[in-house]
Amino acid sequence: MGDQIYEKIGSDMDIFKKIASKIPGFKGYIERSNRRDADKLLRETVASRYEEQWQRVSALQRDFISRGEIGFLDDLEAAALKLRTFADRVRRASYGYAGLFDAVKINEQELAQLYEYDLKMLDLGDEVARAVDHIELSIGSDGLPAAIRNLVTLAQQSIDVFNRRDEAILSNAQ
Repeated sequence: MGDQIYEKIGSDMDIFKKIASKIPGFKGYIERSNRRDADKLLRETVASRYEEQWQRVSALQRDFISRGEIGFLDDLEAAALKLRTFADRVRRASYGYAGLFDAVKINEQELAQLYEYDLKMLDLGDEVARAVDHIELSIGSDGLPAAIRNLVTLAQQSIDVFNRRDEAILSNAQ
C-alpha cells in the first residue's frame, strides 16, 4: 500500500519537479517532499477507514438503544471511543517523516520500519471491519459478548501500533 501511494504521488509530479529531480542534489529533497504527501494520503486513508468503523459501531449503539437492549452499550462505547481516538490521533499527527529542516531525520531503513507500522494499521483496520461484521451477525446470539470484546481488543491494538510507531520516530531523534 505504501509503495502504491508513493508511486501515485510520484507519477503526479509537475514538469518543474520532474526537471528538478534530474538535477544532482535535488532528487532526495523532492523524494522526501513526496514522502510527506504519501504519508498524508496514507494516514488520511487509515483515519477514514477507522472512522467508517466508528460510524458503524455508533449505528449499532443506536440500534441497541431503540430495541431497549442496553446491556452491551458500555462495551460498545469502549470500542467506539477507542476507534474514534485512534482515527483522530492518526488524522492529527504531523505529516511527513523528515524534511530538510526537521529535528528528526529518518533513514531508509527506519522509513521502511515506519511503513511496516502503517501497513499493520491498515491490516488492523480490515480486522476491525470484520469484527464489526461479526458483531452484526452475532446480534441475538450467545456469541455477541465475545464479538464485542474482540472489537475492543482490536481497537486497542490499533492504538498500541500507532503508539509504537510514534516511539520509533522519537527513538530515531536520539
